[in-house]
Amino acid sequence: MKVLVIGGGAREHALCRSLSLDPDVTGLHCAPGNAGIADSAELHQVDAMDGAAVAALAQELSADLVVIGPEAPLVAGVADAVRAVGIPCFGPTAQAAQLEGSKAFAKDVMAGAGVPTARSYVCTTDEEIDEALDAFGAPYVVKDDGLAAGKGVVVTEDVEKARAHARACDRVVIEEFLDGPEVSLFAITDGVTVLPLTPAQDFKRALDNDEGPNTGGMGAYSPLPWADPKLVDEVMASVLQPTVDELRRRGTPFAGLLYAGLAMTSRGVRVIEFNARFGDPETQVVLARLKTPLASVLLNAANGTLDVEPPLRWREDAAVTVVVASHNYPDTPRTGDVIEGLDEVAAQDAPDAYVLHAGTRHDGEAVVSAGGRVLSVTATGKDLSEARERAYRAVARIRLDGSQHRTDIAAKAAGV
Repeated sequence: MKVLVIGGGAREHALCRSLSLDPDVTGLHCAPGNAGIADSAELHQVDAMDGAAVAALAQELSADLVVIGPEAPLVAGVADAVRAVGIPCFGPTAQAAQLEGSKAFAKDVMAGAGVPTARSYVCTTDEEIDEALDAFGAPYVVKDDGLAAGKGVVVTEDVEKARAHARACDRVVIEEFLDGPEVSLFAITDGVTVLPLTPAQDFKRALDNDEGPNTGGMGAYSPLPWADPKLVDEVMASVLQPTVDELRRRGTPFAGLLYAGLAMTSRGVRVIEFNARFGDPETQVVLARLKTPLASVLLNAANGTLDVEPPLRWREDAAVTVVVASHNYPDTPRTGDVIEGLDEVAAQDAPDAYVLHAGTRHDGEAVVSAGGRVLSVTATGKDLSEARERAYRAVARIRLDGSQHRTDIAAKAAGV
């Protein structure tokens, strides 16, 4: 099977790594990729937002499957363009991807499906914004209705900061604050059958102790020793299957990766948000624990034959990933800094720990930073403590001027 992965971040590197280990995969390509993905897949230059260009590349490569990683190409309809030329594509249609592309659309779907979520208001005027903020009070939760590269959500006690963010958006969703820990649960679906993955928890704030600004994610771990063993079954019954059924009922079936961001509140499980693709950095730890070869699962989802897949098999090992970010992330990050120590990790820590590239590129013989989140250092171990120790040992070998990372990823769950 020839597979083309679209994207160039740590999520796509994790996907390529898993696919490269699958004996069914005879050819692996990625566009545009990054400096790390080049080690496991042949790279191609393409505009990931250009559906016609992506479809043409897939045809040129005689790809048997295209996997679209990022959300923006999905919302732009790139998966539709690939399917239009007769190539199976893992990723929802542009219409179904509005589940992530529009917070208001997602709320409407959840209402129709009876999915538990936060009470909310969709606002387009200053008056509506002020009324919603007054109605819910602090802490204020303000979400840009559209895509915002992980930076569209503000959670704050400061009403002026909440108001400023809301007024900077064309349309905004203001909702009640949900208490309790957060969990990410992915599910692969063909629009009818839903196959849940294993839960993970990520860390959105930039600094230790969940302080600092929101980011795209600074680390993650799996499994969750503190979670109810029945959590996956509960979320399948109350969230994932009803959402897939509702989208199909509306004539916009969702086939691809359905990501439910959940809050374990004092009143039960509530959906914070949906995403329409593998999440980053949770994908890094989820795929590290997946024993089932990935390619056939994604192909069956793309072809509408997921019902033939047996339950997924998982390793007993725990996994932890720590994001190494550029100086000044998540504001305007500094790029172009040389990254050293990657060879040391490969020589001394593999296979228990390895580096997944996010914002990197080659500059001659050197690998340099090319984005805010630069690397995702992932490790496995017999438990979270061992996985965490291995991840941070590998992080310590990496040298990137001005870089930053959290030191408390999975610490509480590991009992540290």
